[in-house]
Amino acid sequence: MLLEIFREAWAALGRNPVRSLLTMTGIAWGIVAVTLLLSYGSGFRGVLMYTFEVFGKGAVVCWPGTTSEQAGGERAGKAVRFEQEDADWVKAQSPLVKRVTRETVRWKGITHDERLSDTAIRGVYPEYGEMRNEIPMEGRWISPEDVAERRRVAFLGAILRRKLFSGTPAIGETVRIDGVKFTVVGSMDTKFSDSNYFTSDDESVFIPYTTAGDLWDARYASVMLFEPIAPNFEPAAMQQFRAAIANRQHFSPNDKRAITMFGREEFKPIYEGITLGIEALLFFVGALTLGIGGVGLMNIMLVSVEERVREIGLRRALGARKSHIRWQFLLEALVMTLAAGLIGMMLSAAITAAIGTLPFLGPAYEDDSGKVDIKLTLSFVTMMLSTAILVVVGVISGWLPAMQAAKLDPVEALRYE
Repeated sequence: MLLEIFREAWAALGRNPVRSLLTMTGIAWGIVAVTLLLSYGSGFRGVLMYTFEVFGKGAVVCWPGTTSEQAGGERAGKAVRFEQEDADWVKAQSPLVKRVTRETVRWKGITHDERLSDTAIRGVYPEYGEMRNEIPMEGRWISPEDVAERRRVAFLGAILRRKLFSGTPAIGETVRIDGVKFTVVGSMDTKFSDSNYFTSDDESVFIPYTTAGDLWDARYASVMLFEPIAPNFEPAAMQQFRAAIANRQHFSPNDKRAITMFGREEFKPIYEGITLGIEALLFFVGALTLGIGGVGLMNIMLVSVEERVREIGLRRALGARKSHIRWQFLLEALVMTLAAGLIGMMLSAAITAAIGTLPFLGPAYEDDSGKVDIKLTLSFVTMMLSTAILVVVGVISGWLPAMQAAKLDPVEALRYE
């Protein structure tokens, strides 16, 4: 019975093809708007989360400050300084800390031939590279042997490499830092990180920590970094780190001014909330556009009911129930909606394939790889959300006309002129 009603509903759409086509055009345009906005929102969120994630795998950056509380016989206002013993102390007393390292930074000039750049020279240890996601595009990262033998080797950020070498190979070449020769052993691709400290990694040069000690006094680190054993342990690991340093340097473990920390997991919910909010806003705008098409469909279905009053009366007189009439008009609305939705999906697929990628952060980084540009793709989630909205719009648009048609009195309907 339902299949027969569906066939009748499909045949009814062909009685006025122009009107049906125009109505379906509004629905199709609405589904194109929904899918494109959802695709844009998904791509936008993907780029922002990517630029946040590349900062490092759970790395927490810690800056030394001054104590604000009296503890252990020490006065407030004492400067906190990070030494190698502090790193060793944290390793020994903090089971939730997977690894810890120090970093020393100075701003100095680096030259190659006639090219000069004044940037951050960062003395680091090998584990820093994995913690901060410093992946070599060419060459290699700083090795334990480089640190142990105090080698004068350098690893360049992408922007700094372009400034000094203008696209020519950098591996094996010599640069001068404060007049001292260093051999370039590696460089990375553009990192696109929107979370930086001191300066962008793309504009920095990294050298072994021990070698940095030959250029300046590196006894006290500029910052310390640690990685918790798992992201969800980050707050507890922060407390253990502060307590370990406080135990050695004799200040209160609750004194947050003594050590300032930046944890990625702490700010991740904020990023996710912002991006999800933007996606929800775009979804709402697209749904409103589709809703406008639904209003047009409802108007057309109401007109159809008025035009077919005698037909409805005749069907009722021949034994059709109210549910049959209701299902017929509801299915007509659903058939028109789903057919228009299918056309809209096909148009969306063609448009996304034609557009492909929209410029976003690429021009700002002078990058044409497309890594931080918005890629328009029709994902499974987008298709399912669009289909769900289609069904809802079809049911709502067809329900009122279907109920109106089912309520018609057969006798009065047969008399209708």
